[in-house]
Amino acid sequence: MDDHGRSTRKRTGGRLRPNSDRKKHQLGRQPAETTLGETQLRTIDARGNSVKIRALSVENANVAVGDETVEVEIEDVVENEADPNYARRNIVTKGAVIETSEGKARVTSRPGQTGQVNAVLVEE
Repeated sequence: MDDHGRSTRKRTGGRLRPNSDRKKHQLGRQPAETTLGETQLRTIDARGNSVKIRALSVENANVAVGDETVEVEIEDVVENEADPNYARRNIVTKGAVIETSEGKARVTSRPGQTGQVNAVLVEE
């Protein structure tokens, strides 16, 4: 699949070319790459009436422990399946495993999109 949402080949095997190049408004933004540190947020206008809050750096996470949610401090990024270098650089993305005072937790939110880190404990 290409960026226009369809296959690049016809059923017969022939090549499909896009009708036009991407326009400036169709280009995405650079990823926020939320790091560990003192919390810094940036507000940006998204399309329509919505607003996105990008977390540039975070220090706390909302971790689900049983039936309740506890706000804990993030100590370290243990593992990040999105990119092994993200764990080395302490970058928090959805799916990253973080070390907290409650134990290891997997991030379930998108900090670069929602501005907060939500996570669930990982059983070891």
